[in-house]
Amino acid sequence: MPTIHLLTTINAPIEKVFDAARSINLHQASMQHTNETAIAGVTTGFINEGETVTWQARHLFATRTMTVKITAMQPYHYFKDEMLEGDFKQMQHQHHFHYEQEATIMKDDFYFETPYGVLGWLVNIVFLTSYMKKLLQQRNQTIKQYTEANP
Repeated sequence: MPTIHLLTTINAPIEKVFDAARSINLHQASMQHTNETAIAGVTTGFINEGETVTWQARHLFATRTMTVKITAMQPYHYFKDEMLEGDFKQMQHQHHFHYEQEATIMKDDFYFETPYGVLGWLVNIVFLTSYMKKLLQQRNQTIKQYTEANP
């Protein structure tokens, strides 16, 4: 299963960064280029443990829909979202936060698996892992810019 690990250092309080990472509105702003919109479940504000959101966006030349659920949350330190429905065979995104030396370290562990057996595995290696990493980096940059500008 492909895995993406990212570390982002943000000069803002951990509470602010944690809330920004679970903000539906900020997520949509970070994905404007894909027209990503929350269409069901929690569609504005902050998502919490046990809640779902259904996203619709244009990725890889098609409009796609994915429903995710927040399956674990420890405020200001951790939350996990997992795909319930969508194009992946499986998807899990773990968000970790810790504060050190006046900055919040945000760590992403993103796991996904595509269907289609060997063909899916080849698509992961050649293209999809890089594509997903760029999306996550863009999202993290939006969180960083927003929280550092609005401490």
